[in-house]
Amino acid sequence: MEEQTRGLQDYLGILRRRKKQILTVVGVLAVISVIVALTLPPVYRSTATILIEEQEIPTDLVRSTINGYADQRVQVITQQVMTRANMMQIIEKYDLYAKQRKHVTSEEVLKRMRDDIHFNLISADVIDRRSGAKTVATIAFTLTYDGETPDKAQKVDSELTSLYLNQNLKTRQEQSAETSTFLTEVASKLSAHISDIEAKLAAFKAKNVGRLPELATLNLQMRDRTDTQIMDADRQISALVQNQYYLEGQLAQLNPNTPMISSSGERILGPDDRLKTLEAQYASQSGVYASDYPDIVKMRKEIAALKKVTGGGNDGDEQAKQLTKMRAELTVMREKYSDDYPDVVKLKKSIAALEKSQKLAAASDVAPVIKKPENPAYITLQSQLESTKAQLKSLRANREQLKAQMTSYETDIAQTPQVERDYLDLNRDHENSLKSYQEIKAKQLEAKVSQEMEKDSKGERFSLIDPADLPEKPHSPNRPAILFLGMILSLGGGLGYAGILESMDSSVKNGRALASLLSAPLLSVIPYMQNVADRRRKSRLKASLVVMVLAAIIVALLLINWLVMPLDVLWYSLLRKLGM
Repeated sequence: MEEQTRGLQDYLGILRRRKKQILTVVGVLAVISVIVALTLPPVYRSTATILIEEQEIPTDLVRSTINGYADQRVQVITQQVMTRANMMQIIEKYDLYAKQRKHVTSEEVLKRMRDDIHFNLISADVIDRRSGAKTVATIAFTLTYDGETPDKAQKVDSELTSLYLNQNLKTRQEQSAETSTFLTEVASKLSAHISDIEAKLAAFKAKNVGRLPELATLNLQMRDRTDTQIMDADRQISALVQNQYYLEGQLAQLNPNTPMISSSGERILGPDDRLKTLEAQYASQSGVYASDYPDIVKMRKEIAALKKVTGGGNDGDEQAKQLTKMRAELTVMREKYSDDYPDVVKLKKSIAALEKSQKLAAASDVAPVIKKPENPAYITLQSQLESTKAQLKSLRANREQLKAQMTSYETDIAQTPQVERDYLDLNRDHENSLKSYQEIKAKQLEAKVSQEMEKDSKGERFSLIDPADLPEKPHSPNRPAILFLGMILSLGGGLGYAGILESMDSSVKNGRALASLLSAPLLSVIPYMQNVADRRRKSRLKASLVVMVLAAIIVALLLINWLVMPLDVLWYSLLRKLGM
């Protein structure tokens, strides 16, 4: 059997046959949609607008230590505000979701709370001050809360707004304080490190005195200068040695005891010679005169004075020679004269006095006096020789010191490269640490200024330009939209139900269907003829339709009056638009 194609008359026939079922389904679904639209709880939305203001002080003068874009900081603050503790505190404070809290868990209540909070960033096209290029920047954001009642929605939104404002201040102050504290700790560590490096540098310099790289040029100059001084000392020593040999040769040719002659040709006796003469006279005179004789006393005093000048008495050898001579004369005189002869007696007394003087000299242990030269030329040459020897001694000692200095300079110069490497490492570390310390101190000062700016709320801040409003009408649900959608769905449901019933009905509805079923042409088609009962039923149906339409109009007007606006206001609005 070929598939029967349906035309417009067929569909109209379906509508006529299934109008009761369609109207029933449409009516039921419409009632359900109306019930849903009327029974859904209203949701009131309160919105607050917060402006993100730039810092009051120009960034060229004071730079904030808080970096990052505004939208990033707002997202961070959102996470800090939307904590479990804050949300539960607000829920308990305003007794939100009282029915739900009796039947669901706290996590579900928190999820419902977070879902009711809406956050929206407001951006604008601005010009970047640094690059001069156009960019999009966040200048404000809105904070919205959907509540069950207008006052709760406003209060909760105000509470959330306060949390955002306070959290922003707290976060900025904490970040600036943490930055300042961190930089202070870093500066302290760098300062301790610099002190340690300076101590190492001081110890290194003390250990390597003279081998430091900055003294290399000076050491080279000092080494060359010392070498020149050594060469000069060698030349001076050579000249002095030659002069010493010359003076020694001259002294060897002179008699140191050549007497001095006065201008009259007489010999000038020195203290030693004068002492010898007086001692000889005293020895000869003491045998003739008594010890208290004036001349003897005078000679004794003069001899004592000369001894003080010359440092002692007569030379022991001279006294021995004189005593030997006097004993020889006594022997000769005894051969000629008797012991009572005056000259013999006098000589005996002189010998006795001289022996007594030798005994006294031996008993007193007086050191023998070295005989001083008397020749002026000899004395002059001797003085020159002593001066030359002293200069030689001084020059040779100085030469040894110069050689020691030369060795020290050469050692320092040889060790300078190794010392320089270690010194440069320490000095480089010190310079880098000092540079870092200066940079950190500058940043620390900026951080402290930024911290004070944040304390005084002079930095970037959130300003409430539009506080949470008190909603005058519900934000949701959209009851007219629900009703309109419900009506469309009701009509679709009714038509769909009729289509399902028609597809399940296999009865013959018209002549064409019968002809296609029998595969034979029909001779005639007798139409349906209505009787009195049919006409009555049709009249009742029309009356019912009129009543239903009137009821629908009344319900629609009531819904408009309740959901959209009062009918009198709507009427006057229409009149005003029509110019009546």
